[in-house]
Amino acid sequence: MSSVARAEASKSEVSRQRILDAAAKTFRDKGYVATRLQDIAEAAGLRAGSIYYHFASKEQILEAVFEIGTRRLRGSVSDAVDALPASATHRERIFTAAHSHLSTLLAQGDYTSANIRNFGQIPEEIQIRHREQRRVYEQDWRDLLENARAAGEIHADADLRVLRLFLLGGLNWAIEWYREGGPVGIDAIAETCCRSLFDGIAG
Repeated sequence: MSSVARAEASKSEVSRQRILDAAAKTFRDKGYVATRLQDIAEAAGLRAGSIYYHFASKEQILEAVFEIGTRRLRGSVSDAVDALPASATHRERIFTAAHSHLSTLLAQGDYTSANIRNFGQIPEEIQIRHREQRRVYEQDWRDLLENARAAGEIHADADLRVLRLFLLGGLNWAIEWYREGGPVGIDAIAETCCRSLFDGIAG
């Protein structure tokens, strides 16, 4: 590839990334239904027509945003848990997973927040295609909980499906009330979720 061709390819990739970054933020802030391609173009600092050089439709952009958000979330959590020493308890593993999930969602979360906030709005065919990616991530959490139960750190009678939905639902809902620099930080949220899971809240 010539230097000119490489430069053009690099410029095209930069433009595509600008569109995706702008779309993730716009979908997060306005929602899928209210977002127009013109809104994304304006946020990206591009002409609306230039979007079609990279994407055929708003739906195609949304799918790319969703795929990136889920991949980043799963990768962040997996890397954090894998970095723990072999001696780590299952409680420590679940705390680390919860903390990484929250950090990715809240501290660098346009893509992941757009995913969570818009899933119920998007066309059914996109939901169907994206559910498989979600199932893979959810399986990671099933494994964490099942291993904790097998080690005796979670009660044998616990309904792990309910626990998983409770835990992930609580973590995801933080996007609606968390404020950076506010009175409740990511450490405290993750610790409270894990303490509730392992110890309960009774006095």
